[in-house]
Amino acid sequence: MTLPGPSTEAPLQPMPEDWQRALAVVAHPDDLEYGCSAAVAAWTDAGREVTYVLATRGEAGIDTLEPAKCGPLREHEQRASAAVVGVDTVEFLDHRDGVIEYGTALRRDIAAAIRRHRPELVITLNHRDTWGGVAWNTPDHVAVGRATLDAAGDAGNRWIFPELTEQGLEPWDGVRWVAVAGSAQPTHAVDATAGLERSISSLLEHRTYIEVLTSEDPETYCRTFLTGNAQATAERFGGKPAVPFEVFGR
Repeated sequence: MTLPGPSTEAPLQPMPEDWQRALAVVAHPDDLEYGCSAAVAAWTDAGREVTYVLATRGEAGIDTLEPAKCGPLREHEQRASAAVVGVDTVEFLDHRDGVIEYGTALRRDIAAAIRRHRPELVITLNHRDTWGGVAWNTPDHVAVGRATLDAAGDAGNRWIFPELTEQGLEPWDGVRWVAVAGSAQPTHAVDATAGLERSISSLLEHRTYIEVLTSEDPETYCRTFLTGNAQATAERFGGKPAVPFEVFGR
């Protein structure tokens, strides 16, 4: 996956800091590590709580490994990867990798997660058709990103999914922002200086996937990718390496 380099149009604003709980919702193991784990490391260092929710276990991600074996392996790598940046809770929704469908079932599952964890900040990955007009995005990323934006509102409305209230999940209308990583239209950023090395180590925990993805040395690959994106963002963030986000307020 190649993330778009940020443009040089306008300075990026610092991310809001007046929050305590964040929920990151993405499609696959490694999505957050490619997109924003340096920011997650900074947040957990500051004592904030970050939880990961993944729609799939990434079971269709390795051509040479059948899904029944691939899913548990990638789940294990994701949990280890999250731990590197201070995330203890990782949940999986068990939608099918590669064929996630945008719709009410997905919105309901994400809204339920938001009600369980009651975050002020929700994070997801690029929900648009392309990566900056350069590469086509995958249907899974588009479906999960769009459903997460919608579910942030669904979670606060008791009449959209009333069955969640019956299950003991009371509405949560406390989501104040949804931040989209990997967006070609970033508005905000988080200083990556303190978390960059851990973000590299976090991505490296997906070693099985990375070794299939590239013939390059895994550490060199991870370091080049993540430091390159962070340095590119520095042009719009006061010269500091950073993780960019497109932030939608609610």
